[in-house]
Amino acid sequence: MKKIVIGSLEKCDLPQLGIEGLHVRVDTGAKTSSLHVDNIKEFTKDNVMWISFDIHPDVYDIDEIVRKEAKVVDIKRVKSSTATKQRRYVIHTKISMANKSWKIRLTLTDRSTMTYRMLLGREAMKGRFIVDPECQYRLG
Repeated sequence: MKKIVIGSLEKCDLPQLGIEGLHVRVDTGAKTSSLHVDNIKEFTKDNVMWISFDIHPDVYDIDEIVRKEAKVVDIKRVKSSTATKQRRYVIHTKISMANKSWKIRLTLTDRSTMTYRMLLGREAMKGRFIVDPECQYRLG
């Protein structure tokens, strides 16, 4: 597969979460991608851990909140950019970029103080993209 050059900022869709045109910070220093969510609640469904959480599908309207559910595939201990250790839920979801869709691992966390609501990490880019940090929005 020929790798596509992307910039340090791009847009993506998360169709299973109902999010389109999300601006993402491309972060080659992060292994796993992460998304801002609020009000995470654990529950059990068929003896499996699930979570429900609030997302803001429209980045320009933070008052719009949608409640989503996802099966937990892992719980990770992550050192954040502020060097604090956090316990984060990991889910699988589809991402769409560059006219292609694939499944990624996504950690859910509070990124409300960050400029971008999502980080796109190395795992999600592996085998697909090359990052040119001098560029932004190469995909249009």
